[in-house]
Amino acid sequence: MRHAPRAPKITAVLQQRTLKSISRAVGVGLHSGQRVELTLRPAPVDTGIVFRRVDLPEPVDIRMTAEAVTDTRLASTISTGGAKVQTVEHIMSACAGLGIDNLIIDITADEVPILDGSASSFVFLLQSAGIELQKAARKFIRVTRQVEVREGEGANEKWARLAPYHGYKLAFEIDFDHRVVNSTGQRVEFDLGSGSYSRDIARARTFGFTKEVEYMRSKGLALGGGLDNAIVMDDTKVLNAGGLRYDDEFVKHKILDAMGDLYIVGHPLLAAYTAFRSGHALNNKLLRELLLHEDAWEIVTFDDARQAPAGFAEIARAW
Repeated sequence: MRHAPRAPKITAVLQQRTLKSISRAVGVGLHSGQRVELTLRPAPVDTGIVFRRVDLPEPVDIRMTAEAVTDTRLASTISTGGAKVQTVEHIMSACAGLGIDNLIIDITADEVPILDGSASSFVFLLQSAGIELQKAARKFIRVTRQVEVREGEGANEKWARLAPYHGYKLAFEIDFDHRVVNSTGQRVEFDLGSGSYSRDIARARTFGFTKEVEYMRSKGLALGGGLDNAIVMDDTKVLNAGGLRYDDEFVKHKILDAMGDLYIVGHPLLAAYTAFRSGHALNNKLLRELLLHEDAWEIVTFDDARQAPAGFAEIARAW
């Protein structure tokens, strides 16, 4: 008995991703205290992630690029012309963690709502809308040689670097002179290929100290901040009734922020990111330094998803 020849195996391209449906949220801006509405919309192939200021007389689109970042004090702010959107890092972190390539974000004010102070609410909004595969290959920025930026010396030293890696992993170390922070883990490593972003990173909240909050409010900042959307500490303890969500929540929030800051580059990275006391400004400086050196990166796709790093072909798991 003769068997029919086997059909050639068809390999699957690692595809771009957008949303299946629209998702909405209402909240307040951390610094402005303003009520703001977000509407997350599916977007066509190669759109990237675009904020649309729909409250202006003529709607203005701001596309995510490293050069779009115009202010990094307290948060990452993007702008074009006279239009801006502040505090984009948490929603951008959620997009990076879930692998969203194309998304239109309608926003009715100049600051993304803080919601619970982490990325978990944005993860919920994105997963509630559903993630749809698109008929085009995902484009990655693959780092081909190490790039590093440094600032300060001694006790003020801080640095961040990107190095080649077949995947995307991050290592971050903080150094706060505070008894509560010192009693927790101050260094953490996370590999996106683990598929555990939603569980292990997304729930880490922003944090601050009562003295800082009082000072910022005197300057018209942190007007929307409180115990329901931040970890707040006095000189000796965490003031939130529920305590910490993770034993190392402080440094995990820094990983969360870094993922959001770096995703502003416009494509997912294939790289190992390592940082010591970095922040929004240094993260953006690192992106600009990378892009400056054309021999340090390249755009790649995976025509066969099996050749992609482990975990990258799967849709991110829910909680």
